Amino acid sequence: MEPETIARLIRAALPGARVEVSGDGRHFEALVVSPAFAGESPLQRQRRVMAAVRAQIDSGELHALSIQARTPEEVA
Repeated sequence: MEPETIARLIRAALPGARVEVSGDGRHFEALVVSPAFAGESPLQRQRRVMAAVRAQIDSGELHALSIQARTPEEVA
């Protein structure tokens, strides 16, 4: 699986999000910055991003994804 494929899946689930993904083919790290995270707990944010790639995780195509989910204000 390619980092851009993962980024595209996350962007589809969170329109307008800034998504940066890096990784080695099975283990990836994602920085997701979205105003949609405002008012959400870290767990809610994590679940929202994981839902975008659930099918790939369930199939084993994506083995691990480490997520940093922030609002634009948190990264400013």
